[in-house]
Amino acid sequence: MGKQLLLSTQAQIVRTLGRPTPLPASGPELDMVGREISSRLEPDQRLTREWALLLGSAPVAATLTPGAGMPPSPRDFTDRVAVLRQLKREATRPAKGRSRVALLWGPPGIGRRVIALQFASENAGLYPDGQFYVDLRDVAGDQAVEPVVVLQRVLREMNVGPDDLPATELGCQDLYRRLTNGRRALVVINHATTAAQVRPLVPNTPELFLVVVASGPPFALDAERIEVPPLKDRDAKALLKKAAGAENVARAKARLPGILERCEGNGYALRAAAVRLFDAEPPEPLSEPRSLPSDPVRGTVRAVCARLPSPTVRMCRLVALGGWPVVTAELAAWAVAASPEDVAPMLAEAAEAELLQPLGDGGYRFPPEVGRYLADTAGAELGAPACSAAVSQMLTGLLNRAEHAAHAALPQSWRVAEAPERGEPYAGEAEGLAALVAGRVNLLRAIFVAEDYQHIETCLRLARTLWPLVLKAGYWAEALPALQVAARRADERHPESETSAALHFQLAHCLGQLRRWDEAEREAGTAVAHERAAGHLFGEASCVEYLGLLHLYQSKGPEAAQRFAEAGALYRRTVDDRGDDAGADAGEDRQLRRALALLERHTGRALWVNGELAESRRHLGVARAHFEREGEDYNLARTLTDLAETTHTMGRDREALDHIAEAERLLPASASAHRRYLTDLRRRCEATSR
Repeated sequence: MGKQLLLSTQAQIVRTLGRPTPLPASGPELDMVGREISSRLEPDQRLTREWALLLGSAPVAATLTPGAGMPPSPRDFTDRVAVLRQLKREATRPAKGRSRVALLWGPPGIGRRVIALQFASENAGLYPDGQFYVDLRDVAGDQAVEPVVVLQRVLREMNVGPDDLPATELGCQDLYRRLTNGRRALVVINHATTAAQVRPLVPNTPELFLVVVASGPPFALDAERIEVPPLKDRDAKALLKKAAGAENVARAKARLPGILERCEGNGYALRAAAVRLFDAEPPEPLSEPRSLPSDPVRGTVRAVCARLPSPTVRMCRLVALGGWPVVTAELAAWAVAASPEDVAPMLAEAAEAELLQPLGDGGYRFPPEVGRYLADTAGAELGAPACSAAVSQMLTGLLNRAEHAAHAALPQSWRVAEAPERGEPYAGEAEGLAALVAGRVNLLRAIFVAEDYQHIETCLRLARTLWPLVLKAGYWAEALPALQVAARRADERHPESETSAALHFQLAHCLGQLRRWDEAEREAGTAVAHERAAGHLFGEASCVEYLGLLHLYQSKGPEAAQRFAEAGALYRRTVDDRGDDAGADAGEDRQLRRALALLERHTGRALWVNGELAESRRHLGVARAHFEREGEDYNLARTLTDLAETTHTMGRDREALDHIAEAERLLPASASAHRRYLTDLRRRCEATSR
């Protein structure tokens, strides 16, 4: 609906100036067009009232509202007085034109995240406007996270709804700065790996405090760098007493020096050791070979694995091979060829032993260094065939669920595969899309895992299931890296095929939504060429149609109309090429009629922007008749909205109001953005019809 408002503005510019004029792309262009429009407007003129109402219908600026807040700090938090003091000093120092930013860093398991959470808990009064926490491991596992994705995650924590979330990095950064300007808030970003990821979040206001928790060594961020050192023996003992109880620590007094030496003041190692203190006679922990450098986390994991039942350890090693952002019972069951009911107790047992962290809703996650160690040692402990089989089984399971979900989410789309025969189908479109959204981080990760393990066909099939996420759920920035990998592999394995064309088309759609116009047009052009080489006329027409949409959203109405005409000719050629083929599928006929109806709608929109109103109304009428016959309420509502815009521009406000009323009747209650847009459009029609 934001694009619809841009098209409304474009049509109004053409109507005011009497000539095709692209939307301004820079400040000077905006000033020039604004002055020319202003010179043509007179008080009480219909056009003047129309401009006032159109500008008044722009989205209301979002306001900062507290989100879920910070996760709780653990009860066994101990000491860290010096580090907390450094954080407090940076948070409260005189600003003097410098942003308040702190970078917490230290070795794995040392307690960087816990310190940030403790600081937030102790200083909640400093931040009445909210505390906001984002863990980048929630996005795509070990994959690098783009800055725009980080910004969008932060904005979602600030309760910016999906309809109000900007698509571009600059748009997100602008909204973030407007929301936080002058607000006393705390933002914590955990598991950041590069300065580029968090640089757009650096405050432009002294009231905001940004705490970045580095995943590894410090990086070149303009921030107060605060190293988290190991706990001293005195504080390590105190942590053990809080975690295990003083009586258990006293009972293990003879072993305490060895425990402290092995843990080396590492918070994770100490918490895992505290769990072992509950055992009356725990097995002797295994030591690293003398030739290897000391590593308290890896040494702790070795000790924990020696204590746990071998089926639980085997499951953990096999699941760790994928580097999954979320470990579920279903995923673990695929890894070991068991049932979710069988592995659920194992997962709980591993979490109790500190190998896994509970995430809620039955999900878990390995601490980064724990997962890496388990994956690194899986081959030596279990053998390459077992590891390869586990990865293949996890990928197969994820693919099966994703193909079921994608087909349910877009049951009429030829761009997604038919639902597999094996596995449980989803109940409907909403349930299928919800499943894809909920499982998207593991699905995106699976594309990279499939590539790493050379399951290329699986990689390509997984990537094609992303289409509903891209088309209907708006995860363009998150899906982009995975689609780029898959498209590259498709070009190598199946050059100039329908598969490669489909993946380049998805890339074009993502890039177009992100306003990366030149890249989007290149990818769409590649998709056109590959569909043509594959002899897939319907796909070629669809890609040409999308090129037209890219032109339309760049306010290039004439070019868009030309592309739509080319696409229409290609669609109609599919009928001619098929001739009297008795095997023609009725579903194919429906797809073709639907594609032509959508094309009529797009053509009508392009003609409206160009000011060719009568022709626009005619094309939109054809689209309306099709969607009425087929009972497609959603597309009918969108077409009626376009008809309302066109007839309003023609001065037929009574007719426009009828279209608006009918569109509102057809829309579901969840279409809040579209309903708001229709409310503003009605206001414009009513004001100018007086």
